[in-house]
Amino acid sequence: MKSVVLDTPAGIDARLGWDPSMSEHDRKRLLAKELVAARLKIDPREVLVTREAPAQFGFHTELFASVDGEELPFLIRNASFRAATVVALTDQPFVVGLDIRDVHPDDATVRDMQRHSHLFNEENTLDLIDHWTRVQAVREADGRGTRVPSEVVKLDATRLRGWIRDRKAEYTIVDLSRDGFVVTLAFADAVDAETPADGLPR
Repeated sequence: MKSVVLDTPAGIDARLGWDPSMSEHDRKRLLAKELVAARLKIDPREVLVTREAPAQFGFHTELFASVDGEELPFLIRNASFRAATVVALTDQPFVVGLDIRDVHPDDATVRDMQRHSHLFNEENTLDLIDHWTRVQAVREADGRGTRVPSEVVKLDATRLRGWIRDRKAEYTIVDLSRDGFVVTLAFADAVDAETPADGLPR
């Protein structure tokens, strides 16, 4: 599998990999091993990466890393699109979300983006993708999945900050796009992500 290191904020590491001959799960595990090994300065073969059992259909399983039987204090997040996978790792008190896609969405995806994004010019596909991938990264970081509709995720005018109306967290949004893939990272303080917003929803 070919993989590259992505330019991420301090405290977060990420790699993007692609290989159509490798399963999505194998790509996730290999990228996670590479990230952990680089952080600890050890051989990737010393790292064991496992995943929790799915709790329900559509549940995004979490990856865990260990060395010599000891689980490591890393949060590992991932996202995949076709033959490409991105994995991020942090040991900071963050929640982290990722989204990955290309710039050629199918018609059904375009209609879905148009229905939820409410942009002034919904015919500008590149702008739709830019908005949509940021919204999805925030939803992934929030962790409540489909319980949070896309339309309740709000972005500021720069699209570098985002929030969900009923939570205190303000997400930093970073464009990690590389090699033809639109890759977006969102992260925020983990405690704020679980704290209800003060007063009325924003």
